[in-house]
This record gives sequence, structure tokens and C-alpha cells, in this order.
Amino acid sequence: MRALKILGLAILMACLAAGCASSSKRNKFDQAAYDYSAAIRWGDFEGAWTMVDPEYRKQHPITDLQLERYKQIQISAYRDLATQTLPDGGVLREIYIGVINKHDMSERSIRYTERWRYDAEHKTWLLTVGLPDLWAGE
Repeated sequence: MRALKILGLAILMACLAAGCASSSKRNKFDQAAYDYSAAIRWGDFEGAWTMVDPEYRKQHPITDLQLERYKQIQISAYRDLATQTLPDGGVLREIYIGVINKHDMSERSIRYTERWRYDAEHKTWLLTVGLPDLWAGE
């Protein structure tokens, strides 16, 4: 009977530890998503770029021209419309972004889908899709 109680307690502790680990991972995601959105909202696209997966950055290097284009706009809104946890543990976020052209003060909006993955080695979340295309391919 005593062994059964000890086994039950061990199982309970393992479940609680797993829950804490997943809670910590979720807290890290919330912080990463907040930091990324703050960088975008404040126009710090170089800072936001550092949160993009290094493999993506290597395959799709950002140019000086692209960075200059980001300096020509102001972000007026950045809202999370939907968040979904994927079966592989990644996260998708559908984002609404308000964009103001600094030259003519025209405003428009875009939708942007973020895809995040957890890097267990570095214990951090990384964006796997790059910065938002605020010009719709123009």
C-alpha cells in the first residue's frame, strides 16, 4: 500500500513538472511575441530581424534597400487576431498591421501570418517566416 502511494506521488510530481515546463515554454513564447510586436510597432525592424530564425536569415538575407523601405513607414496598429498551437509544438499567429506611408500620410492595413518554433537548445522562440511584407510584393 505504501509503495502504491509513493508511485502515485511520483507520477503526480512528474505530471506537475511537465506542466511547469510547458508553462515556462508558453511564458517564453508570450515574452518573445510581445518583444517582436513591440519592435515592429516602434519601427525597430533591425531588432525584430534578430528574432527571426538564423537559418531563415541565412537563406533570405535582408538588404540595405529593404531596411530603408521600412524607414519610410510608421506602424499605427499591430493586433493579434488569432493564435493557434500546432501539432509540432510551433505557434501560428494571424496579425493585423496598420501601416502609414510617411511621405503622403496614407494609411492601409495588411494581414500577416507569423509562424514560430521553439529552439530547445537555446531555449528561445524564433520566427520562421521573416519580417512582414508591408508592400504586398511591390
